Amino acid sequence: MNADLVQLLVCPETHQSLSHAPASLISGLNQRIAAGTLKNRGGEVTQEPLEAGLLRSDGRVLYPVRHGIPIMLIVESLEVTTV
Repeated sequence: MNADLVQLLVCPETHQSLSHAPASLISGLNQRIAAGTLKNRGGEVTQEPLEAGLLRSDGRVLYPVRHGIPIMLIVESLEVTTV
C-alpha cells in the first residue's frame, strides 16, 4: 500500500493512526488462520490469509489488507493482543 494513503487512514473505532504491520505479525496471524483458530472482531473465523495489515497505534487491532485494499470495517478487524 502507498505510504501516503496509510498516513490518511485512521482506525474507524478510536481514530488512532495506523501503520503497516510487521511481517512477523502477519506471519503469526497467518499461522492461526491456517489452524482455523483466528476469529475477527465480528466473531467469524478468518479463512483468507493476510497479504498485509494496518496496525492501530496501540498495537491491539489490525485491519486486514486484501488485494491491496484495506478493509476498514470494525467487525473485520483482528485483535492481536494474544498473538
